[in-house]
Amino acid sequence: MMLFQTLRRALLQAALLAGCVAGHANAANTLRIASAFDPQTMDPHALALLYHSRVAWQVYDSLVNRDEKYQLEPSLALSWQAVSPTTWRFKLRPGVTFHDGAPFTADDAVFSIERAMAPPSQRSFQLKGVKSASKVDALTFDINLEAPDAVLPEKLQGLGMMNKAWCIAHKVEIAQDFNGKQETFSVRNANGTGPFALERFEPDVRTVLKRNPRWWGWGEKRSGNVDEVTLVAIRSDATRLAALVSGEIDLVLDPPVQDVERLKREPAITLLQTTDLGQQYLTFDQSRDELLDSDVKGKNPFKDLRVRRAVYHALNMDLIVQKVLRGLGTPTGAFLSPKVDGSPAELDKRLPFDPAKAKALLAEAGYPNGFSITLDCVNVPWREAVCQAMTAMLTQAGIRTTLRSSPTNQFFPKLSTATASFMEFGWTPNPDAWSSLNGLFRTWDKSGLGTFNAGRYSNPKLDALIDSMRIEPDLTRRRAMVAVALRLVGDELPFIPLYRRTLTWAMAKKVHAVQWPGDTIELRWVRMQ
Repeated sequence: MMLFQTLRRALLQAALLAGCVAGHANAANTLRIASAFDPQTMDPHALALLYHSRVAWQVYDSLVNRDEKYQLEPSLALSWQAVSPTTWRFKLRPGVTFHDGAPFTADDAVFSIERAMAPPSQRSFQLKGVKSASKVDALTFDINLEAPDAVLPEKLQGLGMMNKAWCIAHKVEIAQDFNGKQETFSVRNANGTGPFALERFEPDVRTVLKRNPRWWGWGEKRSGNVDEVTLVAIRSDATRLAALVSGEIDLVLDPPVQDVERLKREPAITLLQTTDLGQQYLTFDQSRDELLDSDVKGKNPFKDLRVRRAVYHALNMDLIVQKVLRGLGTPTGAFLSPKVDGSPAELDKRLPFDPAKAKALLAEAGYPNGFSITLDCVNVPWREAVCQAMTAMLTQAGIRTTLRSSPTNQFFPKLSTATASFMEFGWTPNPDAWSSLNGLFRTWDKSGLGTFNAGRYSNPKLDALIDSMRIEPDLTRRRAMVAVALRLVGDELPFIPLYRRTLTWAMAKKVHAVQWPGDTIELRWVRMQ
């Protein structure tokens, strides 16, 4: 009873919900979703973040998508084949229209690929090795490669297709510069071919989507029946949960970890749970000769492997998962989930928690008295709580750590512009390893290499391996190369692997959804009773 009293008090204090949700509560089959995160922009190529993808993928179809079992399936492209070692031909689905009624054609596909490849798009890392796209006829186009690529279609999920004429008319032929805080027409407006059309986007408040009655996929048996979706950004754990229990919200994508066990016993609530394909990391500045926000002058301690190993040994991730995450996670030593093709299961074992070893390594590296540093973390409760626990453990080992929490619109640009010394962040990979290795660990350059290499780590041997992997046609050899690359990363520790979450969605009994291990929700499949 105390739980419901606490939740209802939180709800009464949440004036946000009254303005953002109640006005849409009476619409037929309206799904009301709450999350701590906001999509930030509607431009499909401006960002490559989970919280952006959750919304953008409802509005913008890709050439390929995934089925209920997370296997690749046709979307806007009905079929594809390699017609030469360096050319893939795609046949487009006929009769598809954008939300404004314009037909989707090969011209739009070619334009969208070129837009996604060009700076400042954060999707360009997916397309490394693509030389160009060219129209064959109205519903056929080619992707031309610098070298053979046996798994090119895997890289096209999440690459939203835009209307060329719409982009030209609204002067958004180039993706929004999100890091530069650019405001363009594509930030608050959208015109995709997806199952839902954008009705309203109020950053950090709400997003309203309406069912697209002309969407090509509604005839499938697995299709849902949602007419309207309101997604509300609510940072407060208590307020999100209060809204769910009181019926103001139908689905919470990130319920508070401390309340999940109690929610399991609540008869009006259904929980969906699965192991995250992605995971959390710490990463270090390895490019500057002197760290920002540190008392070490003229040196960068993180360039020393012994210091990075000290950080690893200082962290008791078993305790953090048990106490902070309430068991809703799995400590990991792997840099990519063993579910990613080629990632060896044996790499999932962590180095032992050993604060004495951490102190010895610091002394050996020339820091017997330790040093100070600032850890950047996004200001979402469960991630902040983990970061707070890690700062205490690191400080006990001699790395005097101060936590700096920032909202998403400040935190994520630090990640892609490498303007922090020490960061916690998460990554959700594709089942194919190449795009993750290229995005996270390859030497950064503005062409799309190492887009999310936040510490600007660089290893020419690893670069060559990642580049060779991209063009290797034999999947057995390719998997072997993935394993070698991940072992090399494990030896050098440019990142520290932390844990994979147990993804948990809490929803009203009337809601039926499919949960992917990538933590994105496919609204096209949601059914409401």
